[in-house]
Amino acid sequence: MRAESFKYLGIILNEDNNYQIHLQERIKNANKTYYMIQKFFKNKYISKKLKLKLKNTIIDKTLTSASETWILTNRDRKQMNIFERKVYRRILGPVYDNEKENRRILTNKEIYAIVKIRTITEITRLNRLCWFGHVHRMEENRIPKRVLHMNLGTRLRGRPRNRWQDEVREGGRIVGGEGWQEKVHNREEWKKLLRKARNCRILHMPAE
Repeated sequence: MRAESFKYLGIILNEDNNYQIHLQERIKNANKTYYMIQKFFKNKYISKKLKLKLKNTIIDKTLTSASETWILTNRDRKQMNIFERKVYRRILGPVYDNEKENRRILTNKEIYAIVKIRTITEITRLNRLCWFGHVHRMEENRIPKRVLHMNLGTRLRGRPRNRWQDEVREGGRIVGGEGWQEKVHNREEWKKLLRKARNCRILHMPAE
């Protein structure tokens, strides 16, 4: 009997190379993790700083596991950000609205103005660029390097699906400018550029 999909090293693989199935599984696992530690987020004696650290070290790690190889659509990014904002709203709690004289949940804009830290989608972009740099500097005979430059055939008709290399190319130009591919060869220079992107949030997309 032929299996349509299977899990290998924590990643769900299928014959259509559909990452949405794996992403849904990661969101589901992250949601389970969220409910497991929700009692800490509800605890008023635990500081918001510590709650945010719990979110970053436990929930984010669960969600972004193996994200170096992901190909995300706008719908995928929206789903990830919706989940992340749900966690933030639990941590930050409601605010008092002076005009309406009642308490309300924070808007998306208010959440990001308060936390001022990298979003899940930013972490994914950074992980992807970090992994690309690692593979790009490998020796030519290494399997990951050979797969990176492998020709997998022609594209089908219609609007082409976004490829992993397309995502890398877009992020690389944002981080390193037009000559970003040359900078990848220098490990220290590439690390410095990614560190700057991480600290200055260069890869943050306000629309998300």
